Amino acid sequence: MHADLKTGKDELLAKHGAELDQWLTRRFDELFAEKMTEIEAKTIPSLTLMVTKGTLDWAYPPFIIASTAAALGWKTSMFFTFYGLSLLKKKLDLEISPLGNPAMPMKMPFGPQWFRDMEWKLPNFIMAGLPGFEKMATAMMKKTISEKGVAPIEQLREICIDSDVQLVACQMTVDLFGWRRDEFIPEISEWAGATTYLATAQKANISLFI
Repeated sequence: MHADLKTGKDELLAKHGAELDQWLTRRFDELFAEKMTEIEAKTIPSLTLMVTKGTLDWAYPPFIIASTAAALGWKTSMFFTFYGLSLLKKKLDLEISPLGNPAMPMKMPFGPQWFRDMEWKLPNFIMAGLPGFEKMATAMMKKTISEKGVAPIEQLREICIDSDVQLVACQMTVDLFGWRRDEFIPEISEWAGATTYLATAQKANISLFI
């Protein structure tokens, strides 16, 4: 009986041995690839940012951090909610506001160097209450940004898109403000809510609120 089983086994191996070897090799490759993917997922740093503000000065930090992280090979995600969601609109018309920002220095982007180096420490109530001050401050900030060679927000946003940064838009904010989806850039990765953000933040190595 034992000899018959051995003979049957030998015949089976002789007939299907090559197929079995191929299957084992293929299965090993699949398991190895899955394991390597798990290892890479654990070793690649991940970053998620919650972007809540839509002024010119506050638009720079999230896009600069996200584009830098992506350039370093990090898995990066940005969740835009409330006023921050306006940074994903097709048409950007960003301004700065001195209201609630008493530390904001007002350096002039024109004139001799000694004049440019002066910091105009105007009281906050003057900056916030003077008619037309926000427009003037915005124009000066944009001129300074251009002269210093700093990339505009549109360009930084495009760099993030090209670097596969996930741009997640808050659906609740769209409903709250009565905006339409066609007002926003088509490169938005997902329209979602707080649950999606928390799931991403839970797995991220670094989570930032800006």
